[in-house]
Amino acid sequence: MMAAIRAAQLGQKVVLIEKNPAPARKLLLSGKGRCNLTNAGDLDSFLGRFFSNGQFLRDSFRKFFNTELIDFFQARGLKLKTERQLRVFPSEGNSASVAGILRKELNKLQVELICGLSVKDVSVSRDKVSAVILKNGQVIETDAVILATGGVSYSFTGSSGEGLEMARRLGHKVIALRPGLVPLKTNPVFKELQGLTLKNIRIVFLAGQRKLVSAIGEMLFTDSGISGPLVLSLSGIIADWLASGEPVRACLDLKPALTIQQLDNRLLRELKANGKKSVRNIFKSILPLSFVDIFIMTAGIKPDIRASQLNQQDRKKLAGLLKSFCMNVPATLPIEEAMVTRGGVSLKEVDPRTMGSRLVKGLYFAGEILDIDADTGGFNLQAAFSTGYLAGESAALS
Repeated sequence: MMAAIRAAQLGQKVVLIEKNPAPARKLLLSGKGRCNLTNAGDLDSFLGRFFSNGQFLRDSFRKFFNTELIDFFQARGLKLKTERQLRVFPSEGNSASVAGILRKELNKLQVELICGLSVKDVSVSRDKVSAVILKNGQVIETDAVILATGGVSYSFTGSSGEGLEMARRLGHKVIALRPGLVPLKTNPVFKELQGLTLKNIRIVFLAGQRKLVSAIGEMLFTDSGISGPLVLSLSGIIADWLASGEPVRACLDLKPALTIQQLDNRLLRELKANGKKSVRNIFKSILPLSFVDIFIMTAGIKPDIRASQLNQQDRKKLAGLLKSFCMNVPATLPIEEAMVTRGGVSLKEVDPRTMGSRLVKGLYFAGEILDIDADTGGFNLQAAFSTGYLAGESAALS
């Protein structure tokens, strides 16, 4: 949509082909329906949130970055607000308002919108784009095509990989697709804890000699394992570890501000002062209530045992478990359920100054179809808007 808008602003006749009944289906889901459309951070901190290949985006960000994107929407009547971690949302908290602005702009610029039809192929003549062939047999002659079909995550929105197959047929290498920003499956699965968020914790992932330590933040128990900001941010690396065949463990540090000795001392004081209380009641002041019984039983201790009956070995087990509550991680959720697709069209074959193919004249790429992915917080959507803007401008001026 942004690519079509920019090309039309420059006076080109633009056709936007969307296989869904209406455009922006995936956009409507972003940010849990609130649309975290960008992040207000500076360029260097922004690039640092991309897991790989972020430097490829410097040219597109110089052309159209977060300030330009914010201005674009505010100039068209959309009020925005900046929340924690510099995440930018529509003030009314509705992604439909973002999609609505884009639709109005397409209409204003007289972009022809073809919905409910898929593209079968892109024709090339003498190493140059010549036409787009729709699945109903319709042929649209053109000298420029922008592929902005996304990856394969959330495939029910239409991102089923057709654009990547077109890129392959046109000679482009596609880097292996992997899930990014995806929940992890665990063993055991604590279904009783589904929906519980643990705050101010740290996660240590282990695989053989490899170790990955998260920041301090939040984690969510799900019906199949774990999710939440800490998990999603590191899930791409974990997916790569799993692909190598090495067993992975996730160990929760439930009290990262305290050492194991400090925790043992605290437990000793609590147990001495409350000898008649059950261990369950003592731990209600240490952990979320719904987590207490599972935590204590994982240590091999009965939750209703009295504090005075707990021996030194059991106390040290509990202190150790507060610093390292471990689960096996056998897999991620499928890539179709990931928030983003890692991998995509190889950046070696795309000019970062134009988003144009180095192999086929008149072919351009934008968004998640490229081998670029970032952390949560508005970074992926900004990359999509920026590469779309640059691709649209380059196609229009070529």
